[in-house]
Amino acid sequence: MDSKLLDILVCPVCKGKLHYAVAAGELICRGCRLAYPVRDGIPVMLEQEARALPPEEEVPAA
Repeated sequence: MDSKLLDILVCPVCKGKLHYAVAAGELICRGCRLAYPVRDGIPVMLEQEARALPPEEEVPAA
């Protein structure tokens, strides 16, 4: 993912910073505990498409 794009993207719910989890292919918001999918290199920034992270799943450090 382009670092410039990652710098300007924010969580659509809380406007928090996102972390790119390369292995999972997701953009993760630590505040909301939501993971937004990246499909074919394009982030899908829709709340209804996001995956809620369960409490036992570790959230990557910023």
